[in-house]
Amino acid sequence: MDGIRELALPLRDAGDLDPLLERIGDARVVAVGEASHGTHEYYAWRAALTRRLVEEHGFGLVAVEGDWPDCTRVDRSVRLRPGADADPRTALDAISRWPTWMWANDDVVDSCRWLRDHNAARPEAARVRFAGLDVYSLWDSMHELLAWVQDNEPGHVEAARQALRCFEPFGEDGAEYAFASRFAPSTCEATVVDLLRRLCEERGAAAGGDDAADRFAAEQNAAVVAGAERYYRAMVGGSAESWNVRDVHMADTLDRLLAHTGARAVVWEHNTHVGDARATDMADAGMTNVGQLLRERHGTDDVVLVGFGGHRGGVIAGHQWGAQMQRMTVPPAREGSLEDLLHREVGRDALVVVPRGERPAWLDRRLGHRAIGVVYRPERERWGNYVPTVLGERYDAFLHLEETTPLQPLHLERPDEHVPPMAHTV
Repeated sequence: MDGIRELALPLRDAGDLDPLLERIGDARVVAVGEASHGTHEYYAWRAALTRRLVEEHGFGLVAVEGDWPDCTRVDRSVRLRPGADADPRTALDAISRWPTWMWANDDVVDSCRWLRDHNAARPEAARVRFAGLDVYSLWDSMHELLAWVQDNEPGHVEAARQALRCFEPFGEDGAEYAFASRFAPSTCEATVVDLLRRLCEERGAAAGGDDAADRFAAEQNAAVVAGAERYYRAMVGGSAESWNVRDVHMADTLDRLLAHTGARAVVWEHNTHVGDARATDMADAGMTNVGQLLRERHGTDDVVLVGFGGHRGGVIAGHQWGAQMQRMTVPPAREGSLEDLLHREVGRDALVVVPRGERPAWLDRRLGHRAIGVVYRPERERWGNYVPTVLGERYDAFLHLEETTPLQPLHLERPDEHVPPMAHTV
């Protein structure tokens, strides 16, 4: 097909990312996707790109599709904060929300150890931060927030306890809260939003340094509780509504981090969050996503969206929501899909940087693009697992990999792990 071989550049080592770095230029946000949450090569290439952005372009924030409290513990380790884990592996191994393998794996350990070593040679104020953007940690964030308020804002303790008491009858079960809110006119939103407002009003009087950083973390835990409350309540209203609550929360969190740190940011999320929803059938269902919101809020010159895809190989995933992880075979891409097209026309690992001006017609075709979430069923490949995608509109660059392998988790799923209510599988 015209233009594919010319545009698909060889991808062999980190040096081959030069055309992508040139495309990124002075952009403040680079959002890097993955076509599954369980593939070693996606994580490894994302880490290679991140390392170059940090070392060569001064990026100071890695923001990921993870929970704020879990990632705060990792962040304290990578930034060598007092009392933090000496090895980021310890912080990652402690993650207890299913699916743990998303972050508790060897590839993320390697990335975070590198970040810690990089930060160790830098002044504290210039160290790269690691932060979670997601919305699932309602109760963890509530408990973290209450502990901080008790130690730092005694005047707000009763407001924090009132917010926590509102959730207590539901036994830290998001599904039970969502079900109850369907029939009860009152919710817990007002108490949490009021507490968040009070904390933000006090911000100007806070001291600098660690105190300011800890206050920001407390405010973010309050924002997570508010966002999670809306998310669980939206679950009863339909998939699109809860999806949008979650992605808007992640985009809002990133914006707060950008304002707080003043840094340039690398974002790690699934393709379905990173790639502009308007270039897929998600838009037809009334769904937005992080990639679309970033372009709308910051402009296309200040945001670069990078996607991944693979032709065949293996992956770590669960066969159903909450299931024990397992290694699964990923069959050759479905005929007529984006991955199949690149396999047939190129047949090797390749980097595609979407031209800014006139571009080959194949970049404007709507093709199926494989998306493997934390739940994967290979037997559905013939009719499912693919998102109709216009590559040239969804991403600014795309990495195609011919053969992929499963990542290596730090541990098997544990019996006491928290499994959030099922709403989405990515």
